[in-house]
Amino acid sequence: MNSRRKFLQQAAALSVGGALLSNSSWANNFSSKIKLPAPGIQLFTLFNDMDNDAVGALQKVAAAGYKNIESAFSKQPGIYGKKPKEFKALIEDMGMHWRSHHVIGAPLKLPPNMKLPNGPDGKPVKFPVMKNLQDNSQEMIDLVAEAGIPYIVCANIPIDTGDAIKMAAETLNRAGELAKKAGLQLAYHNHSSEFETTDGIISYDYFLTQVPADLLKMEMDLGWVFKAGKNPVDLFKKNKGRFPLLHVKDMTAAGDIVPFGTGVYDFTESFKNIDIAGVEYFFLEQDFPKKPFEDIVIAVNNFQKFQKSL
Repeated sequence: MNSRRKFLQQAAALSVGGALLSNSSWANNFSSKIKLPAPGIQLFTLFNDMDNDAVGALQKVAAAGYKNIESAFSKQPGIYGKKPKEFKALIEDMGMHWRSHHVIGAPLKLPPNMKLPNGPDGKPVKFPVMKNLQDNSQEMIDLVAEAGIPYIVCANIPIDTGDAIKMAAETLNRAGELAKKAGLQLAYHNHSSEFETTDGIISYDYFLTQVPADLLKMEMDLGWVFKAGKNPVDLFKKNKGRFPLLHVKDMTAAGDIVPFGTGVYDFTESFKNIDIAGVEYFFLEQDFPKKPFEDIVIAVNNFQKFQKSL
């Protein structure tokens, strides 16, 4: 195992190349007064690359300086085609830690503001039928529990009608109970649509009040909260300690998702209030970037500069 770990770590260090890394002692150069978790990445940023070559993609993630991993649902069975313990060992052999995993809340119905990119064939990416918390709660929870990681996250769930929101809350309650019994914590990841009023219901508020805090935490996606015109700190203060996970997503004024530090959002106050939020881990994320491996380096290097400014 040690020789395998050494090989993978050496391969990771070489895979991106010195030209992409701005600092050879990246992790030791923070001077921020605010103590933040090590930088994390949501692997949805590398959606196609993880399906095509998980080992190669993870080597580049490690070389870029990321330490915490949040995996995503994929087109492969299991976790990117691997068993949970196998995937965890792969990550740890590269000097990183697997913290959480995204699953689908109900049969996939993408948010109206989300468009799928074209695949290598020039046609929009097609998802296979995926197992989900509504129909396969126990199976999905057992899969993540086998990995021995702390969090299972509902990546999205239909909320386009009042009835759908109520059904979603029932699914989250049931999944939260099962997750708790399995030693996991269920969390919910938002888009901007959760802050819209649908049939008189704001789903974000509804989930917070209808599902007990011990059964459901929130993974706040800061970018989508800003996009919805909300202030993350206000939500932190109203629901103290309920946000152990953050997504850090930057956007242009037009709403295009871009590498951290190249958009228009100011994340300063959000990160100055992570203690109120209860943040344990954060993950930089970019949906379907055209140059994913270049962008993840830009993002983490920009975050280094940002953290020094806090």
